Amino acid sequence: MSIAHLFEPLALSHGPALKNRFVLAPLTNLQSHPDGRLSDEEFHWLTMRAKGGFALTMTCAAHVQSQGQGFPGQLGIFSDIHLEGLTRLAKAIGDYGSVSAVQLHHAGNRSPKELVGTPVCPSDDPEKGARALTAAEVEGVREDFIAAALRAQAAGFNGVELHGAHGYLLAQFLSSKINRRTDHYGGSLENRARIIFEIIDGIRARCRPDFQLGLRISPERFGLKLAEMRDFAREVLRQGKIDYLDLSLWDVGKEPEEPEFQGQTLMSYFTDLPRGKVRIGAAGKIMSARTAAGVLEAGCDFVILGRAAILRHDVPFRIQSDPHYTSPALPVTEQHLRNEGLSPAFVAYMSSWQGFVAKDVEPA
Repeated sequence: MSIAHLFEPLALSHGPALKNRFVLAPLTNLQSHPDGRLSDEEFHWLTMRAKGGFALTMTCAAHVQSQGQGFPGQLGIFSDIHLEGLTRLAKAIGDYGSVSAVQLHHAGNRSPKELVGTPVCPSDDPEKGARALTAAEVEGVREDFIAAALRAQAAGFNGVELHGAHGYLLAQFLSSKINRRTDHYGGSLENRARIIFEIIDGIRARCRPDFQLGLRISPERFGLKLAEMRDFAREVLRQGKIDYLDLSLWDVGKEPEEPEFQGQTLMSYFTDLPRGKVRIGAAGKIMSARTAAGVLEAGCDFVILGRAAILRHDVPFRIQSDPHYTSPALPVTEQHLRNEGLSPAFVAYMSSWQGFVAKDVEPA
C-alpha cells in the first residue's frame, strides 16, 4: 500500500491548498485560561503540530457563546478579548506553512452546570437540566456562530470548522429525539438542519471570498439516525458551500451500529455520495501509515489525526520517512506526553482516557 498519495497537495474551493493530506483533529485539552483566552501552553501544543508537518492545524473546539462552554479551560471565540491570542496563534501556524482553522462550538445540553448555570438545548431536557432555547435565542446562536467566524477571520485564520458532531448543540438540532421543537427549527429533517444551513449561508455571505469553511459530523449515536445523516450530508455536498466535510467516526474501519446498515463501513455511506468540489476527510483510530493510506484508498481526500498527533507532534514527517510507521504503543508515560508538548492540564485530561497514560515511576 503506497503512502505517496498522503503527500500530494489538495486544493480547496476557497483559500490556500493543503500541502499534504494530514489534518490535525480539533482536540479538547483544557489548557486555555478560565475566560477563554489562549494560553502559552495551548499555543505551544498547536504550533508544535504546525511545525511537525500538518497541512491544516485546527484548534480545539472554541465556544461561540459563554453559555455554550463545554469544558473547563476551553478556548473561547465569543469576545474580542480573545483576539490577541488568536491573532498570535494564526500567524505562528501560518509561519510554519500550515493552513489554520478554528473549530466553532456550542455544547448545548452538554454544558456543565457549574460552568454555565442552566444549559440550553433545542427542547427542554429535564434529564440534563437544560431548558429550550426560544426562537429569538436560536437566531442569536446562529448570529454568534457567524460572529465567531468573522472574529477568526479578523485574527488571520484561513477558515473555521462548524462542530456539528458528538451530541453538541448543532447535532442536538439534527436529532429528532432531542429536538422536539414545533417551529421551523424542528420537525422535519429540513427544519432540524435549518440552523446549520443558515450558519453556513451567513458565513459565506459575510466572510471574505477566500475564507475556508468545514463541517464536522458524527453520523450515529446521540439520537441520530444514519439514514437521516446520510441525507443531510448529501444535501450539504450538493449545495457545495463548504470546503470540506469532516467525518468523526471513532474508528474509520467500524460498521454502523444500526443492524440494517451493517455489512460495510460507516465511512462508505458517505464516501460514495456525490461531492462536487467538496473534500471529505475522516477521523477515528488512524494510528499508522497503513491505516492513513487505506482511508484515502477507501475514498476520502484527507485524514484527520487525533490520538496519533497527541503521541507524536511530527507524525506526518515520520510517515513520510517510514511507510511502515505505527504510533507508539499505549500506554505511554506522562513524560512522553510532556515531551510532545502537552501541559500538565492536558496530561491530566489524557489520564482520564482508559489505557492511554501510564503513571511515571517515582525514583527509588
